[in-house]
Amino acid sequence: MNSDDLEMFAHVAKTGSFSRTAMELGANQSTISRRIGLLEAELGVRLFRRSGRGVGLTERGEQLLGYALTLERTLDEAGKAMRNGDERGPANLTIAAQPTIARIMFGQLGHRLKARYPDTRIRFVEGLASQILRRLSDGDLDLAVMYVPEHPGAMQHDVLLTEDICLVTPPDYMPDDGPVGVHALGNIPLILPSTHHGLRLLVETLAARHGFTPNIALECDGSISLTKRLVMERCGCTVLPAASVVEEAAAGRLRCFPLVSPVVRRDVAIAWPQNRSMPEGVWNVAQMIRELAAELVGNGAWPGTTMLTSDTTGLTRSNG
Repeated sequence: MNSDDLEMFAHVAKTGSFSRTAMELGANQSTISRRIGLLEAELGVRLFRRSGRGVGLTERGEQLLGYALTLERTLDEAGKAMRNGDERGPANLTIAAQPTIARIMFGQLGHRLKARYPDTRIRFVEGLASQILRRLSDGDLDLAVMYVPEHPGAMQHDVLLTEDICLVTPPDYMPDDGPVGVHALGNIPLILPSTHHGLRLLVETLAARHGFTPNIALECDGSISLTKRLVMERCGCTVLPAASVVEEAAAGRLRCFPLVSPVVRRDVAIAWPQNRSMPEGVWNVAQMIRELAAELVGNGAWPGTTMLTSDTTGLTRSNG
């Protein structure tokens, strides 16, 4: 006996007819009659009294109907609980991002998450790649939106988009507006993080591939805002995603030059802890992030980016 048997039994009890039950369930009358006979044989009792007007429950049938209706309610409540749980979302949700990504995404993402999951306690975290990787390893984060590191370590990831990386300089540092060859970075004083993640590793990887030594003017482990301020104060130049200097470039406080020969890009991905399966509610949040990223790229709010649906040929990617 299983839940299907009890569901069919309850249906016959409700209609009082094998033929009507067969019609409503889209089955043959002989199939319904045979299954009821097998159920009676298994239980060793008669469940229905047959007559020319249909079938009626015996005393033992009335008893079994109580169990069948209880099971039906239980299954219905279980389904509703699962669906409602998914609609409510996770009780707590922690999402991290690197500074440029956080500035672009977190505002709209916060509005969308609160509209869809008003009961969820949402926490946003901004951090450098090394900090986010450590927290992913510790299991402190549900999701992160970050540049794919050279060595992903304790994270699983799903690539969202690819983003241009450019040389950022004071407004009068370069004599023309053209792109800058990667090899020229060896002659430009750079402000970079000290940690061997992110942009520092990107530049060191480019240097190793193209035969130059980075000229490190300053090491800055603060925010991108601080790095940009140091460039404005003419302490050096830096390399950053094009999207991170849109406002300063438009105001003439900084200039942004594409890096070429090869074009330098980094992939942005949704990441989650290595040894953790993604719960259904968190998976839905990840899809919201993907949809938001596509909108931001499509309407120009995330400049210098391309959504990744397949591998882009003709470009050299430095996953720094």
